[in-house]
Amino acid sequence: MPRTADHDARRAQIIDGLVRAAARDGLHAVTMRSVAAEAGVSLRLVQYYFESKARLMNAALERLERQSRERWAARLAGLDDPSPRETVEALLAEALPTDPESRAFHQVWTSYAVLALTDPSLAAQPFVEGPDRLERQLAQVLAEARAPGDPAREAARLLALAHGLGTSVLVGRRTPDSAMDILRRHLDEILPR
Repeated sequence: MPRTADHDARRAQIIDGLVRAAARDGLHAVTMRSVAAEAGVSLRLVQYYFESKARLMNAALERLERQSRERWAARLAGLDDPSPRETVEALLAEALPTDPESRAFHQVWTSYAVLALTDPSLAAQPFVEGPDRLERQLAQVLAEARAPGDPAREAARLLALAHGLGTSVLVGRRTPDSAMDILRRHLDEILPR
């Protein structure tokens, strides 16, 4: 009886290979061949599932974003009837690289953004959909909580602050705890405890 391939599992295996290689060597150094070696599959198989490095990176970002949303949902599920403040704080905590999974997400996303500045094929990919969706969710929570000011503008400001702090954590300028403390102090101004 012939074996049937689990295409989703194979794609995930390849994407995980890309994330491991990018976390170790940097996304700029990742090649389809290095991903194949890291994933333990042939280069031909990587090329079968992902026609180009840009498509592979985009698929990795989509998967990492989905995993990040799942971690955020798990944070919320761990709270008993979360307040708007707790909801926003959980989202911002997930926006910081505080563990190996979130660190890999932030390394790959930041590297992708930098590469997209000079590579039109990467810039054409819809990698900004995730942050846009996150910003809309945050704005909705702020609007429902009747936070002062324009919810959309405040959501953009909070995410910009979280991304900047996340980068400073990645490069070792600050700890995840100090970054979260800064975010909490800002939240005290718009959503007091």
